Amino acid sequence: MFRPLLPQRPSPQTPSAQGLRLLLGTCLGTALALLAGRALLLQLTPTPTPDTPLSSLRAWRLLSPDPALRREVSLLLASREPTGSARQRQGLWGQGWGRDPLAALVLKRAAQAAEAAGEADQAHGLWQSLWQRFPGSPASADALYSLGRQQPRWRQLLLQRFPAHPAALAAALELGRSPASRLAASLQLARWGPRWPGAEVLLVQACRGRAGALQPQQRRQLALGLAQLGRGQTALDCLRGLSGDAALELALGQALFKGDLSQQGLADRRLLALAQRWPTTAAAREASALLSQREGAETRAWLVQLPASLQDSAAVQARLALDGQRPWQGVLKRWPRDPASWELQWQLARQALLQQRWSQAALILQALAPDQLAPPLAARQLFWLGYCQWRLGDGVRAQRLWRQVLALAPGGYYSWRARLHLGEKELDLLRPPGAPAAPLAQPPWQPLASGDAGLDRLWRLNQPLEAWESWRFWRGGRPPQVASDLRLEGRLRTGVGDDWIGLGQLEQASLRLPQGSCQQQADLEGQLNPLRYGEFFGEAAAAAGLDPALLQAVARQESRFTAGVESPVGALGLMQLMPDTANELAGRRLEAASLKDPALNSRLGARYLRQLLEQWQGNPVLAVASYNAGPGAVAHWLKAGLGSDSPKPASGAISLERDPELWIEAIPYPETRLYTKKVLGNLWSYRRLNQGAGSGC
Repeated sequence: MFRPLLPQRPSPQTPSAQGLRLLLGTCLGTALALLAGRALLLQLTPTPTPDTPLSSLRAWRLLSPDPALRREVSLLLASREPTGSARQRQGLWGQGWGRDPLAALVLKRAAQAAEAAGEADQAHGLWQSLWQRFPGSPASADALYSLGRQQPRWRQLLLQRFPAHPAALAAALELGRSPASRLAASLQLARWGPRWPGAEVLLVQACRGRAGALQPQQRRQLALGLAQLGRGQTALDCLRGLSGDAALELALGQALFKGDLSQQGLADRRLLALAQRWPTTAAAREASALLSQREGAETRAWLVQLPASLQDSAAVQARLALDGQRPWQGVLKRWPRDPASWELQWQLARQALLQQRWSQAALILQALAPDQLAPPLAARQLFWLGYCQWRLGDGVRAQRLWRQVLALAPGGYYSWRARLHLGEKELDLLRPPGAPAAPLAQPPWQPLASGDAGLDRLWRLNQPLEAWESWRFWRGGRPPQVASDLRLEGRLRTGVGDDWIGLGQLEQASLRLPQGSCQQQADLEGQLNPLRYGEFFGEAAAAAGLDPALLQAVARQESRFTAGVESPVGALGLMQLMPDTANELAGRRLEAASLKDPALNSRLGARYLRQLLEQWQGNPVLAVASYNAGPGAVAHWLKAGLGSDSPKPASGAISLERDPELWIEAIPYPETRLYTKKVLGNLWSYRRLNQGAGSGC
């Protein structure tokens, strides 16, 4: 039977070359499309931050195909909900998957939420899961702390594995009431966290109650912790004649250095002994720098006893030059980037300025290039150089120098003074009492930019406490030494509400960091001047008829926004009010504890500032100086004429109306002089930041 010839089909097992090429082409095209899609997805994937609108966060959690993004968004949303709320617990549910460090954080937050909601069994299971899955994560320290409530062995493990973690420091305070337990707690805190709330009491008790029974190394450890707290005499009593290493001797010297006259003399002797015994150490260099800060004829007697290598140091030579024992030009030329040279230059220039010797002051100020100084000091140098040129008749050059100040330091005291000379209006701080005051706007969120991706991510996800605990754990509780670490730790501390130490660290960093761009300096200015207690300050300012920025500026300098702080002379609270002054302002007798209430303290502080401004016809310089030194002292300075005792000034006594910057520099109280410049600089920064023009760049 005839059958037509049909085209033969290739066997499935032996594909044709054309089919193979088609298959390979399809696979390659699909792979390329997937890669391109992934790249496009990565480009389009949003980066959530604390400033991301709530509506966007909720939409991303519901609609994003990226599970990692959904977890980040869930953590951000959870940070905005009350701990233990149903919405927070629901948002965290199911987000603890994988090995990413964020999974450990989710488990921690979920366990804390369950505890707050009263779900003890669920919390216990979450804590156990966290410890088993992430035993090396800082979050597991909290797991050991919570599990240790029922089983003390977990607390012992916590103290061993995470000794510097805040959870371990809190656990140390709860070790027990027996003498052995309290001693163990004291030693733990002395080594890893002497500044932890409650630690100081334990350290003092351990030394006073058991000093005779302590081992020498235990006494040294406790003494070091007490010295770091500024308790120099208590630390010496704990040592009972024992000597320490260089670090302990330096800490003792630093603590005693700030004490009364007898303690200061003891500090000088111990610092000298330290320098002589360990002359090549960093501690010895710091000791010689401290000795160089002493004033009076006895200073040289201490300095000549230093080892030759330390006598030939910037700090010692700068001190001798300030006393006229060395040519100052040689010191500045040899150590142009040393803080001792910067201080020498300023003290010499200030003397010439107060004597109104403009050419001499300009010569001294030009001895160092601005880029050799820290930014705040370079701004000071450029401002006064401009001032000298202005007084010498070169207004064009003066304006050019003042504009350099604005580019280098967009905020702060010298920016304010430069802008006034360039035509800006003077500050107007008074308005009718009861008139509504525009609230200060919260500044935008800033990235941490730590250089560590993990820390940066925690900060971006509004987890400052976790970032701070991780930083402390990784550093083992060691204090920061370099400027970049000071700035980073300062930001982390302010992020968790520790403004007292955090803002102090940021101030130290600002005097050590190299000069950056105008925007970088503006960012640092914002970090140095955070908004705190905005509602209280806004209400107090409105009631008193003041600019709320003034209250922020004063509280920033007085207490660093620490409501419970008490000064050595008894001033209390945010605005550091003396009890008698507060009683007079309130019209009744107040309990001292009530002055630590931010609402009451801010109202009374605003009332006092209003009185001072009215007394001085709205003059911000006199009002701020009076807040620190008292209106009586300021009235005396005005009457006596500041600068009248300077050696033959060219134009007589310094006038506040004609020479406001010189008048401030002539204030005889160093504390008030610095305070006035700081508060007025803070005020200017807050105003600029609030106007959205804080960068000035």
